[in-house]
This record gives sequence, C-alpha cells and structure tokens, in this order.
Amino acid sequence: MNIAILMLITIPVFWLAYRYYGRYIDKVFDVDDSRPTPAVTMKDDVDYVPTKTGVVFSHHFASIAGAGPIVGPTVAMIFGYIPVWLWVLLGGVFIGAVHDFTALFVSVREKGKSMAEVSDHTLGRAGFLLFIGFTIALLVLVTSSFMQLTATALGSLVPLKDMGLEVGKTVLHVKDVNGIPNAQIGGIASMSVIILTLFAPLIGWLLYKKNINVYLGSLLAILVGILSIAVGIFYPITFKPEVWMIILSIYTFLAAGIPVWAILQPRDFTNSFILYIGIIALVVGVFGGGLAGVKLIAPALNLTEGVKLAGAIWPFLFITVACGAISGFHALVAGGTVSKQVSREKDIRTIGYGAMLIESLLAAGVILAISGGLNFETYRNIVYPTVAGVKSNPILAFALSVGSLLHKSVGLPVSAGTVFGILMVEGFVVTTLDTAVRLNRYLFEELWAALFKNPPKILKSYFLNAGIAVALMWYFGATNLFSLIWPIFGSANQLLAALSLIAVSVWLASKKKPTWFTVLPAIFMMVTTLWSLFKLLFTKYLPLGNMTLAVTDIILVLLGIGVILLAISKLFAFRKPSVSA
Repeated sequence: MNIAILMLITIPVFWLAYRYYGRYIDKVFDVDDSRPTPAVTMKDDVDYVPTKTGVVFSHHFASIAGAGPIVGPTVAMIFGYIPVWLWVLLGGVFIGAVHDFTALFVSVREKGKSMAEVSDHTLGRAGFLLFIGFTIALLVLVTSSFMQLTATALGSLVPLKDMGLEVGKTVLHVKDVNGIPNAQIGGIASMSVIILTLFAPLIGWLLYKKNINVYLGSLLAILVGILSIAVGIFYPITFKPEVWMIILSIYTFLAAGIPVWAILQPRDFTNSFILYIGIIALVVGVFGGGLAGVKLIAPALNLTEGVKLAGAIWPFLFITVACGAISGFHALVAGGTVSKQVSREKDIRTIGYGAMLIESLLAAGVILAISGGLNFETYRNIVYPTVAGVKSNPILAFALSVGSLLHKSVGLPVSAGTVFGILMVEGFVVTTLDTAVRLNRYLFEELWAALFKNPPKILKSYFLNAGIAVALMWYFGATNLFSLIWPIFGSANQLLAALSLIAVSVWLASKKKPTWFTVLPAIFMMVTTLWSLFKLLFTKYLPLGNMTLAVTDIILVLLGIGVILLAISKLFAFRKPSVSA
C-alpha cells in the first residue's frame, strides 16, 4: 500500500470531527465567553494566570504530547499497522478528544479544580479519596516509565552504517562500541534539553512579565531551539542511564515548586515548536513518500507475533497505544495547570478537543513512518530485543524511522532526520516529567487536607510532597524494566481516563445534560483496562514474583472499582425522577 493513503483518510476525519462533533459538545456545555474563567477571577500570577490562547495551547499540547503518542504506537506496531491506525483514528475522535475536552470544561466551570476535587463534588468524600489515591498511583507510573525511557534514550548510540555514514566523514561525535563506530545521537538531545531549560526563565520573563508580542516570543523560542541543536551536535553530553535518572530526579524536584511562568510554560512553549515542525515533517514525509512511490513495508497484520510478544490484541493493543488514542493523564494536565490559565470559554474546544486530535495525528504519522521507513526486523531488534542486557529503546526506533522516511521522500540525510526524530521526543518527555511531578505534589497536598482537619505544617511543605513524588518516581523507574512498567502504566492511564469520563458524566447528569457521549467511552475503557490489569497480574507480575507491581496492580483495581460503584449509584440518583412529598 502507498504510504500516503492512510494519511489522506486521517486528516479529513479529524477535521470533520473537530468541526461538527466538537461543536456539538460545545453546545451541550453552553459555551459563554461572558462567564469569567478561574484564571481571571482567581488570578494570583503563580498558578492562576490568564494566558494568551496560543501560549496555553502550546503548554497544554507540550504537556500531553510527551513520549506517549510516539512510544505507544511504536511499541504497539508489533500487531501490524492496520489495527494500530484504526484505534488511533476512532479512539482519538470518539474517546480521547471527548475526554480531554470535557475534563477541561468541567475543571474550568469548577474554578480550576482537579478531577479529584471534582469527584469530591460529584461522588462525595469517599469518591474523592478513591480518585485521588488512584491518580497518585498513576502519576508515579507515568513518571517512572517516562524517566526510564528518557534515561535510556539520552544515551542512545546509533551505528554509523545504519545511517549511511563513515568515520571521519560526519560532524557527529563518534564512539566505538565493541569495535563498531556509533554516533552519539542521544548526547545531542541531552545538550538541547539542557539549553532549552536554561533559556526558559528568560523567555518566560519576556512573555509574562514584559508582555512581548507572542509572535516575537515564538521567533525567539525557535531560535533558541535551533541554537540548542547546533550546540548539541558539536558538544553532545552522554551519561549512563543511572546518572540521568538522578539528574532528572533533582531537576523535577526543583521544577515542582517554581512558578509556572518561569520554567513550565516557557519550556513547553519552546518545545512545542520542535514538535509542530516534527508533525509537519512527518506529514510532508508521508505525502512526499507517497509521491515518490514509498510503500508500507511493515506487515498490515502481525497478530501471531504480536500476541506472543505483547499479549492478546484485546486488551493490550488498546492500553499499549496509550496517549495516541486516549490518556487519563490529559485530564490531570487539564485540571492541574491548563484550566487555571484559560482566558475564555470558547478557547476550550481548541485546547481540549483540538490538541488531542493533533496528538492523534502525530500518532498516525508515527505509525506510517515506522511502517514505511524502517525495516521490520530492525524495528523488532530495537523495540523487542532478544540479546541479554540490551534494553528496549522505542524512541530510537522512531528516530531511525523518521530519518529513513525523510531520506526516501525528500532526500534528507538519514543522520539529520534521525537527530531531529530523537529531539522531537526528548524535550517532551522531560516536560511531561516535570508537569507530572508538579501535579503529584498538588495531589499529595489535597490528600493531606482531606485526611486531616488541620494538617500539620510539614504536610503542607513543598519539600515533603515534591520529595515523596520524586522518590517514588525514582524507585519504580530504577527497579523495573520498561517492558514490565509500560503495560501497567498504560492500563492505569486508560482506567483513569474512564474514571474521569465517569466523573464528567455524573457532573453532566447533575446539570440535567446529555451524558451518552461520555458514558459509552467510559464503559468501553473500564472493561478494557480492568481486564488488562487482571491479565497482567496473573500472567506477568505474580509468575515473575514482582510484588511491587503486583501490589500496585491490585491497588489500582480496587480503587478503580470503588469509584465505578460510587458513580453508578450517583448516576441512578440523578436520573431518578423527583417525587413530591
């Protein structure tokens, strides 16, 4: 099949969904720009900050579009490109974008409260405690899996022969591994991430304190991005994964307490341009490849091998793709930082529904890049290695796919495309990490406030709550393999999405509004994720004796079922006709 055919279907479907289905949801919520948002009424210039639409969109998109929409489809490609693409297309339109849009809307209407706090209002205190416990567990899994991915990818080495290069004929730094010359691709991304982080306070100060024109700020952000890549090429930084885990832990601990305008927003703003350019490059690569006659060389269906390596297609395909189709983490971002920055209600569809569809478009581009750019045997060896001591590195598989696709379609050197591919991912994994640790800090603070009438001062401490979040992230990431932690992360992530949709459904029911478009996706995701957690517990974690993940699995199931039972009782109560005395 020609590589461009599936993209020619994907883009119109997403555009029609945004225009018509998104507009329907707008009407259900009665969008009203005269109603002030919490960013305006509760402005404090720390968390509640009225923000320009383009900037808050970039922050939201950079936070949700981390490694998930790239790593998930890359790992799931073992099932073949057709089932992965169909799930991204249909899941993105009817489940993921609906989830993000409605979670953000409810949070804005509820004064910027998190979904856990919204559940306190809709499900009661028991629902709040169950929801917040589940969310904390998910964020630990999010941060630990992404930290491990980042630490591995930042040290990525690629044999020169895989990029058509020779020693002495490339500007890339070369390192010998068992006599084979390798380019330090990960080191370039490392330096880029460091420079973008160092420049973030300056860009934040200019945008939020000096109120410079957003277009001028965008130009500055792009120039910093280009500078970071150039410096990285000539001065790459490479550490062992264990060292990177420590560095990332220290950074996220510090970033969790700095005002959002100083690090979080401006770094996301800068990184977003790299990802926007990357999405455009993928689309151009796919259509350019289509004109050049590039074919999809990966198998359309690979179910036998996929089931052997990744598990049954249902439920594991649906939880492996993760953020490319639906992600509960997005609700945390929406209710944690984004709802406190939205200036007008009409922007919510653009930010919530629109950003998710672009993320699904990115996931579709990833699927096509791997299918048309990378030899499938090479893909297997990188993502599902059989050599002892070799770790799975889906980020590297994606980067090589981008390099190969752009070489086939527009003649770009494989090395240049590979460097750009890894840069697309790395900056966003770090933005996801610091956003998630910050959100977990908020949740611990909310948990103590719920458990204690007057929490001791120590429990309100940023140092304690951020420290707990970082310590758990490091422990899980340092003691578990990616192949074990990604499935439980995906399951927990999708189950949180189902729980968020349930909370939204109860909220809508309490307002006497339609709920079918949130209830149906919630039911599908509940059944899928609970079954996947059951399968993981009895086919992986208990047989391997991994009690840490086994206990985590059981806790997630119990918390999830508790929220579901409470929600069902509330939904029936709201739908029951009132009877006069």
